[in-house]
Amino acid sequence: MTTALPPPLPSHPVLRLRLAPRSGMPRPIDGAWWPRSYDLLAELPSLLSGLPRTWGQVTSVTVNGATWPAAPGRMLVSNQVVRLHRALAASAPHTVVLLAPGRGRWDLLVVPPDTTEEAAEPLMAAAASDQE
Repeated sequence: MTTALPPPLPSHPVLRLRLAPRSGMPRPIDGAWWPRSYDLLAELPSLLSGLPRTWGQVTSVTVNGATWPAAPGRMLVSNQVVRLHRALAASAPHTVVLLAPGRGRWDLLVVPPDTTEEAAEPLMAAAASDQE
């Protein structure tokens, strides 16, 4: 008698990211990101590598300092230095701001890692909706 083994888990979990369609008008939120933890050093490389190439090289990332634990002032991601900033703005506690020189700024809603899939799905869909 043989026992079927479960399929191996992927070595890189699927990036949980939804982006709003590009339009000519600025938006308050450009999409949603649902990281698996609040470990910025572990989560940021997969986020940055999953962004559209048209966004260019993101060189600066700002997160809410009250939400994310301390991180170094910069890190190396795909041979590119990315500066990390922690803001204490209470106005946007669940966002991450990505800057790419000469390309633009994108604000993503951060769905807390411990959110259930049932609760996260509508948040991500709303953030990526083409309704402004």
